[in-house]
Amino acid sequence: MIANETLEELCHDARSCEADPLWMAYESVSPSDPTPKATPWVWSYRDLRPLLDRAGRLIGTDKAERRVLMLTNPGIGKIPYTTDTLFAGLQHILPGEVARAHRHVAFALRFIIEGERGFTAVGGEKVTMYPGDVILTPNWEYHDHGNESQGPIVWLDGLDIPIYQAFPVHFTRRYSQARYPSKPAPEHSRLQYPWSEMQAKLDAAPGPFAAIEYRHRQTGGPISLTLGAQAERVDRGARSPRRRQTASCVYHVRSGRGRTQVGDVVLEWAEHDTFAVPAWTAFEHENAGNETVYLFRYDDAPVLKAIGAYREEGE
Repeated sequence: MIANETLEELCHDARSCEADPLWMAYESVSPSDPTPKATPWVWSYRDLRPLLDRAGRLIGTDKAERRVLMLTNPGIGKIPYTTDTLFAGLQHILPGEVARAHRHVAFALRFIIEGERGFTAVGGEKVTMYPGDVILTPNWEYHDHGNESQGPIVWLDGLDIPIYQAFPVHFTRRYSQARYPSKPAPEHSRLQYPWSEMQAKLDAAPGPFAAIEYRHRQTGGPISLTLGAQAERVDRGARSPRRRQTASCVYHVRSGRGRTQVGDVVLEWAEHDTFAVPAWTAFEHENAGNETVYLFRYDDAPVLKAIGAYREEGE
């Protein structure tokens, strides 16, 4: 024992050995509540849509790899993510363009916003896009996108890329050609979930609010191991239940207008807008228009459940 030894000296000597005392940082290592960096935020499609047109004039898919405007949450800082664990971006493809084939570790989904006769070809299946469709891009399958229509195609990209900050194993490989060999996808493809099917389920559900999860056609479970998705209906003059979950989520407004109370923040949104709800932040939607609101959502609930980290308020 060293005479007159102090705790400060111990901490200093520990740091000289690249060690730190847990008791000095316990609150940050093991907080009493989740501490997401992301903040509630809404991205206006009305503001972003002209920027996509400008991008289409200024850079082609041959140089951009993917012509996407990332929806960057201002609370996270320099990392261009939409929540702490979710990536969202608006992808834009002009008539005749092809976004070259590549594959990556990350899982991706596409929610089609506008345009028809665009396509994505995944693992040899060529899927034709229609507004409101959800199209999956499973991990490590070659995929390319194209536009065989006379107008631009725009969709929302959702990926789990931010998760790979904790698991640094994400990377991308280009295919040797611009297109990966493909043929038309079969009916009821494992990759495509039409809006017409989902809206019919929502409209058949009872009550002024409904939420229905997208279930994988082959497994019957979530659409992926990391990301889940659902659609919601909020009738005219109605509100959704208040929810608080450890999952963070990204919402896209299929149609209608309204507002979402996210903690102390009120997000006003309209058709085609996208907004973020951080983890463990209470929220509820309100229909503020004269028509039914339909929302698309994706979240990180499947991966949280897999590691035992998913919670809802009251559990």
